[in-house]
Parts: sequence; structure tokens; C-alpha cells
Amino acid sequence: MDTPDRPEPERGDPAEAAAEQSAEILGAQPATTDAAPAATAPGRRRRLTVLIAAVVTFVLLGSGAVWAGAATGGDASGTRTTAADGADPATIAQPATPTPTPTPTPTPTQAARPAPTISTVASPLRTCSVAGLAEDSRLGEFQAQVVNADTGEVLFDRGGSTASRPASVLKVLTSAAALSVLGADYRATTAVVAGSEPGQVVLVGGGDLTLSSTLTGDEPFYEGAAHLDALAEQARAAMGDTPITSVVLDSGYFGDPAWEPSWNRKEQTQGYMPLITALQVDGDRDNAYNSTSPRSDDPIARAGAAFADELGGDPAVTVGTAPADAKLLATVQSQPVGVLIKQSLIVSDNAVAEMLARLVAVESGTGNTFAAIQPAVLAGLAEYGIDTTGIRIADGSGLSDNNAVSPAYLTKLFRQINAREGSLGEIFDGLPIAGGPSGSLSYSDRFSGDNADADGSVFAKTGWIDTGYTLSGIITAADGTTLTFAVYALGDVGDNAKQAIDTITTGFFRCGNNLSNN
Repeated sequence: MDTPDRPEPERGDPAEAAAEQSAEILGAQPATTDAAPAATAPGRRRRLTVLIAAVVTFVLLGSGAVWAGAATGGDASGTRTTAADGADPATIAQPATPTPTPTPTPTPTQAARPAPTISTVASPLRTCSVAGLAEDSRLGEFQAQVVNADTGEVLFDRGGSTASRPASVLKVLTSAAALSVLGADYRATTAVVAGSEPGQVVLVGGGDLTLSSTLTGDEPFYEGAAHLDALAEQARAAMGDTPITSVVLDSGYFGDPAWEPSWNRKEQTQGYMPLITALQVDGDRDNAYNSTSPRSDDPIARAGAAFADELGGDPAVTVGTAPADAKLLATVQSQPVGVLIKQSLIVSDNAVAEMLARLVAVESGTGNTFAAIQPAVLAGLAEYGIDTTGIRIADGSGLSDNNAVSPAYLTKLFRQINAREGSLGEIFDGLPIAGGPSGSLSYSDRFSGDNADADGSVFAKTGWIDTGYTLSGIITAADGTTLTFAVYALGDVGDNAKQAIDTITTGFFRCGNNLSNN
């Protein structure tokens, strides 16, 4: 503890100075000449002074002889050999026996700790802000994340780690799982087998919702689809001279229910979603050539009636199950998964997305119902090494409000899609393009006006449900940087949320790697 400065003593008789010092050390009051009695004899005073000085010397020598010897020029024994300048030698007492100098305990030298090497990479000062665009009320409950696709650095984040309903952007996850589990070359097969009675055949649905009732050579909405007339021709040839008198319809490859309970029934009547059955034609559309067309309440019966017409002879049609080990009479196959993914993504086709999700579940062995989709899709996504914690999957199309995926998951997955890792290039090739010739980003209300600056540079999956709009994909920015992004506008939002999403996405395009998170 620090002490106040003490006034320096006047210079004079060394003995008096020593006496004062010894008195302070011993806790006594220092003797002063002013307070000494007149009768005190000079000799007695000198003897007292010498005695006190000796005590002081003894204390000093006994407590630190090495220090004393070094300070006064003494020899190795610590004995003083020279009187202080100007002092009377008689006032310096010499001890009879030198005090042994204690051997100091060596202090171990501690090796210097190596300083940690900290590798710091200077982050550029980014000045291009889209904060004002992010505050657009049309975006509702806004979430977004933007990442530099080459470095993985997050450039912009607003609730990016929160899993929320992605709408039809979920089709990207369904597609990635299908590539992992089924492979890009997998095809769904529709078969005809012999029935249990003479003249009976069984039409067995293999999950191909694109199977078409149109004539071969007449392309329906699903280009390259298999056709019922070709299947009927094979079946007649296989039966030879035996006429086909009855047809059994087997749709057991997919389980019930055929409608996910969280879906709004208007999606069926307005023409966006069929009942999900393993046997149907043209995605159960009333008009096989239109993307949006009302769907029926019995897609299995529609398919059966169309097949009976192709067979001719007015066979009876019933619903049942194919006999075990039945003879195979005919088969047709869907387009490969790689093509089906493109057909699903470009116009956000719900039927194909549900077809892929259910086939992933069946192939994975988790079951053939809606409940089997989540474990199967998550297992398929595990191949890509991205943490799927928090993801909820209620269907394959994204129509359900019960789905949940974070923007951060999407930006990571799109980095791999951009790099075309594995078979993920199939997804890139199926993404709608802003201002492109076709697809859900080619419509007149998307990337129009000033947002047309980003035409040809945004490759992204659109999403729309009653409770939100979404967009996620890849941007080739104006400065040449490749970005991955995801934008959610959720809650009570209107159709104009699409334009707000396009505007902030165009902001990302303009900023590129200079995009600021502020």
C-alpha cells in the first residue's frame, strides 16, 4: 500500500540520524537535543547513541547481510570495511561474529508461453444496404438470408435460422431427397398383370401420376409421359386370343389418406392438387393439356375408365388387388426422376412433387403414407451433410402450413446445387429464371419494371400458399459474385408480396458482395 511522502531529515550527526532511525524502527519517539535534560553528560549521550546505533546495525545485518554488504562495499562475509564518508568510525559497530548469509532459493525460470497464432482475415467494409427494402410492409413477417456461394460468408440475415413454412420452395428438398434415394434415372412403372379369372387383367399403379390418357404421339401437359393406349396394346397382345372381359384396378402402392388433412380443399377444385393415389392419369386433370385444371374426387376410377376404353370390348371395371406372383402382361414407365424434377420445379407442379415424395418413402422403407414422408426425406437429405434439425415435412409439395424449413438451410443446400454436387445439377437446370422463356418467374408480374435489371440472373424456386410467399435460389450478381438466398414473406400478406420479394432480391443482385447486413 502506498504511504504519504515523509519530510527528509536535516543532515547532522550520523549518530543522531541513526538514533532517530532506530527509534522509528523500534516504535519509540526519536530523541531530540531540544528535549534532552541539561544534566545529561556528553559521554553518556555518546554511549547511548552508540548503543542504539549498534542495535540498528545488528537488525539490518541480521535481516539482510547480503544486501548490506552490497550496499556498503563490504567483503564476501558481509563485514563493513570502510566507514561512511564524514562519519566517525567509532559510531559504526562491528559484530563479533559475522551473520551467515542465507542461501537464496533459486526461482525456477518459467518457459515463456508461446503466444497463440491468431489468423485474422480482414472482412471488407460493405456499404450497400437493403435495410429500407426489408422494411416494406408488403413483406409481412419477413425472414431472409443471403450467402456468398463461393466463401459461405453470410452477407445478410433476418431470422435466417428460424424454421418456417417455405411454401412450394419445399419442392427443392423433395427433389434433393429423390436424387439421393431414387437416383436421377429412376422411373415409375405402371403394369398390367393377369387376374385370378380367365379374361381378367389387373391394372397396377406404380405411382406414376403423369401417366396419360392421351394418344401416343399427342403430348399432354407432362411431356414425354407414358400412355395408356400403349399399355392396352401390349396387354391385348399378351392375352392373345383370350378376350379381356374384366379389369381390376390396384392402387395399393400408395396408402390412405389420399388427401393431406392440412390442405385446403379449394386446391383440388381450383385445379392445383389431385388426390394422391398410385394409379391416376394426367395428374387427374379434367384437361390433360393444362397446368391448372380441376381434379376429380375419384382419380382411380377415371384412370380405369380410360384404360377400359383403350382395351375396347366394354370390360367390367372393379377395384381390387393383383394376385400374388401374377403373370406380367405389359408395362410402361414414366420419365426419369431427373426430368420429373424439372417438370415439378419449373411451374411448381404439386402432383409430381407428391409423387416423388411418396416414391422416396416407399423406396426408403418408411411406409407409403404422408406420415412416412418426413423420415424418408430427412434420411435422403442426410447425404448432403447439412444439419436438418428443426425441419418439419408434412408433404412433398409445400402446400401444408405444417412444413418448416429455415432460410439458412436453403442457402446451404443451394450452395451445393450451384456447385452441381452429385446429381444436384438436375435441380439447378429445373429452376425458373427471372425473365425467362417459361416457368413461374416468366410471368408478367414477376421481376418487372426496375426489377427487370435482374432478368436472366436470378434462378429460383417460387412459393405461394394462403399464409405466405417465398423465393429461394441462386443469383449471379451485377459484380459477378454468386449468391444463394432465401426470402420469406409470411402472415397476412397479399399478392403484392411477390413484387416486394422481387424488389429486395433485385437489391441483392445490385449489391453483390458489397451487400451490407446493416
